[in-house]
Amino acid sequence: GALLALNKPPGLPVLGQPGELSLDALLPVLRRRLGLPADLHVVKAPARECSGLVLLSSCYHTTKKLHQFFAKARQRGQYPATYCAVTVGVPAEAEGEIRTGLCWQQQGDTAMVVPVPAPGRHSLARKEVKITLTHYRVLGARGGCALLQLQPKTAFPEQLQVHLTLLLCPALGDHEHSSRVGSVLGGPFLIPLSYSPTLQVLDEELLSRLGLSPQQLRHLPLHIHLQELMLP
Repeated sequence: GALLALNKPPGLPVLGQPGELSLDALLPVLRRRLGLPADLHVVKAPARECSGLVLLSSCYHTTKKLHQFFAKARQRGQYPATYCAVTVGVPAEAEGEIRTGLCWQQQGDTAMVVPVPAPGRHSLARKEVKITLTHYRVLGARGGCALLQLQPKTAFPEQLQVHLTLLLCPALGDHEHSSRVGSVLGGPFLIPLSYSPTLQVLDEELLSRLGLSPQQLRHLPLHIHLQELMLP
C-alpha cells in the first residue's frame, strides 16, 4: 500500500545540511524512479551513524497514524524497534538491561552525550538529564566480539552507543564513545571522560580479521543496525 521500506547505509543522515547528501534529498528521486503518485514521508529511520530499516509512506494519514502509534506504544511500555550490534568484547551476562541518566555536555568545542549514573531530582525535573533504558541479549560470540540484540525502551541521541560503552562492550566502529573503555591485564574498565581519545582502538588480531590497516580504521562504520519495526 502506502508503505515502503529501505535499508539505509551507515553515515547517511535523514536530514542533511544544504548541499549535503541525505535521505530527505533523495526522496523526490526515489518517488520518480518508482513512479509513485504522491510525495514520500519518513515515518521511522535510524540515526545518521546507524544502518538499517527506513520506513517511508506516500500517504499523509498513514504517516500520521504510525507516528501516533509509536508515541502511544512508548507510553504503554511497548518497544517496537529492535536493533542489532556487533560489539568489541562480550558482556559478562547473556541478557540484561542498561539503565542510566543521559545528558548533553560541552567538551571543548564539541557537545557530547554523557552518562549521569545518579542524577539529582532537580536535573531530572528541569529535563537536563533523562533516565534511559536498553534491554540487550547476546545472540552469539566469537573471537572476543559479540552480536547483540538491542531494544531501546527510551529514546535519546546516541543512547545505544553510550549504553554499550557502559556495558564495557562498545560497538564496532564507534569512534566517539568506545575510547572510554580501556584494558588492564586483559580486563576492560571505564576511562574518565576527560582522558578519552577520539578513535576506536582495536587489537592487531581483530584488525587482521577485518582486513584493515590502522590507517583504514577511521573509515570503519558504526555496526549498529535497525533490524525490525513492529507495526499495528
